[in-house]
Amino acid sequence: MLPILLIHGGLWEPMDAERFWVRPGIVEGLTERGYTVIAPDRLPYAPSWSAEVEHLLPRLPEGKFVVVGGSNGCSVAARLAAENPHRVERLILAWPPTNGEPAVDAATEEHLTNQGATHEVVNSLKEGETIRGVRDAQLARMNFSVLGSVPENRIHQRWTVDALVKLGARELEGCPEPPRPDFPPYRDRFIECTTAR
Repeated sequence: MLPILLIHGGLWEPMDAERFWVRPGIVEGLTERGYTVIAPDRLPYAPSWSAEVEHLLPRLPEGKFVVVGGSNGCSVAARLAAENPHRVERLILAWPPTNGEPAVDAATEEHLTNQGATHEVVNSLKEGETIRGVRDAQLARMNFSVLGSVPENRIHQRWTVDALVKLGARELEGCPEPPRPDFPPYRDRFIECTTAR
C-alpha cells in the first residue's frame, strides 16, 4: 500500500494537522488499516501556494504516494501534484473551497487582509481557476477524485464539485469537514472512500 499524505485545511488561520486529521480519528483509522500516514503542518501564513509546496517537499515519503487535500489544503495538494506528477499516484480533493464566486472571493480577500497579508500575497493566493493554486488545464491532466461537503456551505459550494467532475474528477461520497462536530459518524466512510481503488 502506498503512503498517504494528508494536507490539512485552513488559510491564514490557526489550523493544523492535529485539529484537522488527528483529533477526528482519520490518522488513527488509516494507520489501523495498515497505511503509512504523513500529516505535516502546513507553512503558517504562506505567501504563495508554491511556498507551501516547498515547505512540504522535505517531509514527503520516498517514491510514490497518495495525496489527500482537505479544504484549502486542496490547493496545496493540487499544486504539489502538478509539480511532481511522477511522485503522486492519486490525488483526492476533499471539500474543495469555492473559488470565483464574488461574495466568497471578497470574504477571502477581506480575511487575508485582516490577517496582515499584503496586496501581492492576496493576489498570489487567489490565483487559479476552479480551485486556487492551479489552472483547470493542469487538473484535467491528473488522475484525481473529489469529495464534496455535505451539506454544502458558503465556503464549500456544490458547484465547485460539479466543475471538477467536468474536468475529469471521479466523485466520491461527500461528508462534513473533519473539524466540524457532525463529522464523527462519517469517519469510516471517508476513510473507505479515500482508500478505495
